[in-house]
Amino acid sequence: MPSTPHRALRGFLALCTAAGLASVAAPSASAAPGTGPTAVVTMGDSYISGEAGRWLGNSLTNSGSRNGTDRAWTGSAYDPSRVYGATAGGCHRSDTAEVKSAGPIASSLINLACSGATTENVIRASQGGQAYKGEAPQADQLAAVAASHDVELIALSIGGNDLGFADIITTCATDYIVWYSYCHDDQQAEVDAKIDGVMADVGRSVDEVRAVMTAAGYASSDYRIVLQSYPSPIPRAAENRYAESGWARTNTGGCPFWNADSTWARDSLVPQLANRLKGVAAAKGVQFMDLRDALQGREVCAKASKQVTSTVPASATTSEWARWIDSQSTQGLVQESMHPNAYGQQALGRCLALVHARPTGNHSCKNTAGAGASGMYLTAG
Repeated sequence: MPSTPHRALRGFLALCTAAGLASVAAPSASAAPGTGPTAVVTMGDSYISGEAGRWLGNSLTNSGSRNGTDRAWTGSAYDPSRVYGATAGGCHRSDTAEVKSAGPIASSLINLACSGATTENVIRASQGGQAYKGEAPQADQLAAVAASHDVELIALSIGGNDLGFADIITTCATDYIVWYSYCHDDQQAEVDAKIDGVMADVGRSVDEVRAVMTAAGYASSDYRIVLQSYPSPIPRAAENRYAESGWARTNTGGCPFWNADSTWARDSLVPQLANRLKGVAAAKGVQFMDLRDALQGREVCAKASKQVTSTVPASATTSEWARWIDSQSTQGLVQESMHPNAYGQQALGRCLALVHARPTGNHSCKNTAGAGASGMYLTAG
């Protein structure tokens, strides 16, 4: 990256910004920011931290390796730290998280994102941001990274928890399993009431990233910010392989949603959020990566994909790319539900690599039916 007159100031300024930081080691006093190893950094919530990276597709088998889908199986017990490292039970930064699956796009691939994070966990503590799961706000962590590395690109996924994604999923599943009623009408009203405020907070998060980088001595041309949207983990009704009636969607497929609610989530909620995030990106002058179609045909219960069985092995070309809802809580943690699994994260990593190679413009990332992560491709948008 080209040097700027202010880079000699980065170490001091960034370290002041990151005072008290525990989760990212402070660089040595002699480090010259911008001359260290190149870095790509991810920030935000569970969709970019790597939640559900433990899983290779979904299997109904509840013991052992679960037909090879459970990467935490040691041969005698389950050890989630095999996938999530020291963040098991916390931020759930998996070894297949988006930035870790992007390939050699920089010398350092740094994941600051945390499962469950909201915009207030991104914003610097000095600006009212909040520590989360024992870690300083992510913008404060970024300051230390900016001091010790030459940061080229920062990918941000945020806003879903502010909007209440988990609550929406819980409500819709409960309405299917318990109340036999639709959720989309009430939930749409709640989303509409919240979304303006959420987008304002997302915009503030982008501003915080910029403020940290400026304080570290970076010019705007020295690095890029990519704001990304969310993929849909469930298919529209017409593409669900299980009938709406009966218990197959709940007990077999792990997708307990009514047709009307499924189609609303896939074709209304996810696009609405993507379009609004794209608007924030435009307003803030950053790139946008649209992931609304990234899991198309690979969603939980999608007709084009299969569950893993003793005779159908886990495969990126045939298995589902998102984690189902384990209604019986017999496999792993419920919080992993409805997130891209290891296959999905590898695909999103490929998306990040593709966008890394495109320094300008907005892009949509999509998959090629019957192909693994290498089949991901970009379209303008």
